[in-house]
Amino acid sequence: MQELHTATRDELLSLVHTLVAQVEALQSQVQQLQAEVGAQAEEIERLRRGGGGGGKAVPAWVKPNRPKQEKTARKRRGQAFVRRREAQPDEVQEHAVACCPDCGRTLEGGWVHRRRQVIEMLPPRVRVIEHVLIARRCGVCRKRHLPTLAPGVLGVQGKRRFGVSVQSLVAVLHGRYRVPMKEIRRLFLELCGLRVSDGEMVALLDGVVAAGQAELSRLLEAVRGSPVVCADETGWRQDGKNGWLWTFDTPTVRYFQYRKTRSGIVPEEVLGEDFGGIVSCDCYGGYNRLLAEKQRCWAHLLRDLHDLKEQHADQPEVSAWVEAIQARYEEAKAVPAGTPPQRRRTRRQFEVRLDALVRPLARQAEAPHRVLAERIRRHLLEWFVFVEYPEVPSTNNLAERSLRPAVIARKISGGTRSEKGSHTKMGLMSLLATWAAQGKPLLPACQSLLLTGSPA
Repeated sequence: MQELHTATRDELLSLVHTLVAQVEALQSQVQQLQAEVGAQAEEIERLRRGGGGGGKAVPAWVKPNRPKQEKTARKRRGQAFVRRREAQPDEVQEHAVACCPDCGRTLEGGWVHRRRQVIEMLPPRVRVIEHVLIARRCGVCRKRHLPTLAPGVLGVQGKRRFGVSVQSLVAVLHGRYRVPMKEIRRLFLELCGLRVSDGEMVALLDGVVAAGQAELSRLLEAVRGSPVVCADETGWRQDGKNGWLWTFDTPTVRYFQYRKTRSGIVPEEVLGEDFGGIVSCDCYGGYNRLLAEKQRCWAHLLRDLHDLKEQHADQPEVSAWVEAIQARYEEAKAVPAGTPPQRRRTRRQFEVRLDALVRPLARQAEAPHRVLAERIRRHLLEWFVFVEYPEVPSTNNLAERSLRPAVIARKISGGTRSEKGSHTKMGLMSLLATWAAQGKPLLPACQSLLLTGSPA
């Protein structure tokens, strides 16, 4: 301050000019900063709104703002998708507090606050039933008389120690649900303390097939008398050697046979010389021996067409050819029902149109779809049988689905070890798969077969 009092007039004027210049520079800087803040605020607001103004794209990681929705009451469902309460519980347990946790006073009476049901499965209990035969002597003729016990009274097949309930459970677990016999033995031991040897397990399964021989003969006759049969085969190993598992199926019957050969002799043997139905099968040459009319499987053909189209995606003519054949199949599937002469004429028309698609490729040796076209032409009269006969399926998916459990069992066990084991396996699969297709409960059907020779 003393320096300002002693400063001259010129010095003071110079100081004033300096301060004024600094103030002006600061004001200019403040205005610039305010403009930048305003621009940043506008950019932030634009991003919040999710806009793309200014020609700049919104970054991919920026999520648009969700519009605010008014909270509404949850719509009440017309049906509750929960397990319903059982009307008649087998046991009721009441739970109440005996004394007040605060003061210790004894509590009595009360009311039902809520109920909760728990579904429990009790472990099975082994019952050993000893049948005592009382001998009685007639006082007149002095002859001894013993009661005659039928299998239904004893509940056992023949002279076995295990009843039909145990035998049926072993057969269903192993034959239908593919549980290995070792695991069945362990399950019985853990659940109810029942010990069963490996030999007895095999004997129980053999007993089911022995009791079902008449039923298996009826299944074979049902297959031979069916107007449509779906047939297929897959590999099966017996004693480490390759063989073949054949299946012949109708909507209500499943019949399996093991043979060491894949020759066409097998379907001839199973179906018989007098078979007058239609066989739905794939293009395997073994079925060519059959004199019966055949419907070749479109599912196999469509898969091959799809693979061909993918392998030659760069060739438009192949894709167009594949799509044309697929279109013919879709048109055939959409043919309305008509009289038998109308369906027969429609079938011939589809065969002519299919032949027009595959015939020109016979002379094109380098065409990638020539081989598939020759296969289609070789079986030209066997692709549209389902158009003339609506009851005939266009695929043999029924047979393939029937073989799937056997394929899984083969992968688990590796097959069977003897000819008798293969015979038992085929019989079990035929019986159990047929009962499942007919909607019969497996355990009661098996028990009835063991006691009466016929499923319930």
